Amino acid sequence: MNISHHGWIHEIAKVETSPEAEALYNMTQGAGPEQAIEESTVDFLTDLRADFQEYVRVFNSLSDSGKKFAEIKIFNLTQGAADFMLYRNGIKLIVANTTHGVIQVSYDRHGTPGTQGVSVPQPDELLAKTGPFGTVCWTYRSEKVECEQVSKHFFSEFTRLTREQKKVRPNQKVLLEQIKALLQEQGLSLE
Repeated sequence: MNISHHGWIHEIAKVETSPEAEALYNMTQGAGPEQAIEESTVDFLTDLRADFQEYVRVFNSLSDSGKKFAEIKIFNLTQGAADFMLYRNGIKLIVANTTHGVIQVSYDRHGTPGTQGVSVPQPDELLAKTGPFGTVCWTYRSEKVECEQVSKHFFSEFTRLTREQKKVRPNQKVLLEQIKALLQEQGLSLE
């Protein structure tokens, strides 16, 4: 058994020995579903940010100080207690608590050269749902999700979306066309 999850037992024991403490205990326990959702939102955002920080650290370490590919930066946002954003190649991934029980994950293009042709996905939302005994779970497209699933999905999507497109040189284009023609002669295709 994990001792750290037994704080509630200590609270019950305090009430047994000091009945006047029951009012205080009820105040901390009876905050209601709104408070539970608010606390869960901050906890979920904090966990998401921790996952993203670790992914960014590992990803950037493989970049060789930006020589192989552009590094990702992570920033705190001032709107909410745990809101944050990722930034790379003129595109932002914003993760924010937009309203009670809603975490929005959205993209934005910063007006830099090279981002004009990039199509960014529509915002997605994670919704809090209260369950039995005051539990809160998070859903994505009506399905229950865990923090790690969410962070892996959006980090992968963000890196794919912000990948710099390599410019094809004219001689490479000719070679590619020749390869396509040879494949077509064999009844194959690159598409």
